[in-house]
Amino acid sequence: MSAPPRELVLASANRGKLEELRAILGAEADALGLRLRSLSEFPDVTLPPEGGSYEPNALAKARAAAKATGRVAIGDDSGIEIDALGGAPGPLSARYGGPGLDDAGRCAHLLDALAAVPEGGRGARFVCVAALATPDGDADAVRGECPGRILRSPRGAGGFGYDPIFAPEGDARAMAELAPAEKHRISHRGRAFAALAPLLRQRFAR
Repeated sequence: MSAPPRELVLASANRGKLEELRAILGAEADALGLRLRSLSEFPDVTLPPEGGSYEPNALAKARAAAKATGRVAIGDDSGIEIDALGGAPGPLSARYGGPGLDDAGRCAHLLDALAAVPEGGRGARFVCVAALATPDGDADAVRGECPGRILRSPRGAGGFGYDPIFAPEGDARAMAELAPAEKHRISHRGRAFAALAPLLRQRFAR
């Protein structure tokens, strides 16, 4: 299958991730004439099961989406690492607490686990590894991190995932209370996606 020259697929059907990708890479995509598409537009594509490491997960998603759609694809894997939990849940963040929990349920489960942890021990970081792959299997990966701490209760209505209970370093607000532009500038995913910009220019500015 020959690759449409100006389409980029996000290897996820998560609407929040697609909106963030468009916000972060919007100007770059416009300059390169790229159309950003979600995997929800390709319902027959199946991604491989996730393992316990960010980079292999991101690379596997990107390669699978690129091969199946015939387009350059971005895959990402992200998680929240809690100091008091020895870095857990990490790459397992989306499944933390067991099946059936939504974002609010996972946040509540994490807050329960940290209920006895004092303020000085609530350090945490968001981590994201993003990968760019071509249909022939060529791929590169980059990493972004956002340090901070876990709050005592959820705050804010923006973002998704653990954003309501995470305060970025140097800010008293929850990530979910930040304006989108503020969040994208400092977030783990914002930093990882922004680091993909040079790779996109190499791939498409030809």
